[in-house]
Amino acid sequence: MRELFRSVWTEPRAPDPPVRLWRDWALVGVVAPLVTVEGLFRPDLPAATRGYALTAALALVYTLLWRRTRPLAMVAIAFTVSGVAPLLLGHEPQLITGAYLLILPYALFRWGSGPEMVAGGAIVLGKISFSAALGDLGGTDLVAGFAVICAAFAVATAFRYRARLWARGLDQAKLRERERLARDLHDTVAHHVSAMAIRAQAGIAVAQARPEAAVDALRVIEAEASRALAEMRTMVRVLRHAEPAELAPSPGIPEIAGLASHSPPGPVIDVQLAGDLDGIPSTVGTAIYRLAQESVTNARRHARHATRIEVRVAADAGSVRLRVSDDGEPGPVRPTGPNAPGGFGIVGMTERAGLLGGTCEAGPQPDRGWAVAVALPVTGSPTGTAG
Repeated sequence: MRELFRSVWTEPRAPDPPVRLWRDWALVGVVAPLVTVEGLFRPDLPAATRGYALTAALALVYTLLWRRTRPLAMVAIAFTVSGVAPLLLGHEPQLITGAYLLILPYALFRWGSGPEMVAGGAIVLGKISFSAALGDLGGTDLVAGFAVICAAFAVATAFRYRARLWARGLDQAKLRERERLARDLHDTVAHHVSAMAIRAQAGIAVAQARPEAAVDALRVIEAEASRALAEMRTMVRVLRHAEPAELAPSPGIPEIAGLASHSPPGPVIDVQLAGDLDGIPSTVGTAIYRLAQESVTNARRHARHATRIEVRVAADAGSVRLRVSDDGEPGPVRPTGPNAPGGFGIVGMTERAGLLGGTCEAGPQPDRGWAVAVALPVTGSPTGTAG
């Protein structure tokens, strides 16, 4: 029990609470008239106290506007006023529309810190106990009140930790994508450095007998060094895990042809490569391959009744473009957002394209099916240049 209390007490506030949204004003706009109507037309509400009860109830409606940014203060105001009201009025007003106050304990446990949750929970439960002590709540009502408040606390806690798990999963997806990109960059830079070492050894060996051959070797070393430097500058943008990179060669654009499939099971996968693909840097080529591979995998997994998947790669002087589309029906589990199964695939693809200065867009086609469109600069640099 001590460890549980300690974990609750050290709980930080939930990050980035919305300050005030349009729906907050809409909520106030709906609740305030309902409270007014009930306060004016309730026959069992004494006329002598009607004005005081109605004024207090309407004033408490506006605590909803600050429930996320100041949850403890709003809970303290609302439940202290509602607890003192019976002493001033001589009875509990018990407005049915006062149920909106349950939103405040929910907001407290959804957005508040550990000390705020403990203090606010004590205020809420103390108010219920105080009403029972005054005789305003019977035994059944007391148990029901505790049950409803605890349910509000539980629902808020569930949403709080659900949001935390989603944020953690998103961070892990980005980290995995950075690790994979770091491995691919490691392979290409290692290739350039190896080529420079071999050319340097050859130049040294023939420098005295064939000086012109040594000059040619220096030119090759210069070209390899320029390409390696450009990829190293791109690598600086990658947050890499401490584990050593794998040394297997990374696939590039030519290997996309291996994704083609013209026989069952599954849809036909048609691959077409166009443009000058020979001068594409290895970093960009590997990224295009990975994005095509992920897109084809998503299409085969999520495109219901798809018969054909088209993969198109085209390159020009400034960019490389990839488009993967299918003719399947739009299913309910397409990975389009944070709440959809498989949504981290799209997150990872967008992360990879963004690190190379490109874009990745996915969505349904106007007529039928799904499409992923990727555009990467040939330089593989977010600024469009190697520097």
